[in-house]
Amino acid sequence: MKLLIIEDEEGLRESIEEYFTEAGNICETAATYSAAISKIEMYSYDCILLDITLPGGNGINILKRLKDNNHQDGVLIISAKNSLDDRLQGLDLGADDYLVKPFHLSELKARVSAIIRRKMYNGSNLLTFNEISIDLQAKTVSVHDKSLKFTRKEFALLIYFIANKGKVVSKNAIAEHLWGDGIDLADNFDFIYSHIKNIRKKLVEAGANDYIQAAYGMGYKFAGQ
Repeated sequence: MKLLIIEDEEGLRESIEEYFTEAGNICETAATYSAAISKIEMYSYDCILLDITLPGGNGINILKRLKDNNHQDGVLIISAKNSLDDRLQGLDLGADDYLVKPFHLSELKARVSAIIRRKMYNGSNLLTFNEISIDLQAKTVSVHDKSLKFTRKEFALLIYFIANKGKVVSKNAIAEHLWGDGIDLADNFDFIYSHIKNIRKKLVEAGANDYIQAAYGMGYKFAGQ
């Protein structure tokens, strides 16, 4: 998962970032309203953890901007405010869930995972694409019931391809999704080719079709129905 944590409380922000990063997720953070706006205008995320009260502005306005611009990022509001009006306003504006502080990080993770399952995989932990089966909870991949060994990045890239099947995704988009905005400093994207080569080899050797196609000068496409 690629997450954006918009939270001005430093201790909480760092705790959430550490918790999700240790589980193999990509986490970016914003501590102010202006920093959050910059992030959402430049990048996309699987889920945004959005505090309502921020230095320089209101998180609700960030949510409005996301929806006005038809962003598909999942949004989980995390707030110390527990009023019904705040909950209803956030949900009516398009937030996917609302979690009141304080909360356990394990519950936060469960809520985030549920949002992503609903938005991308119809609420299921099992993602199937023809002969390829992926358990999103266990993070396992199998072809014709044969289990394959994937690294974290390979697993995340395969999920990204299937979620965007039929679309050409650029090398920049792949790199930014898997490594975060720090990848902007990379000189080249040769490492992406290495990951794609490994994924293709493992799938084909297990009996799967070769779905990953290069779109010359543009990027890659995961083909098939």
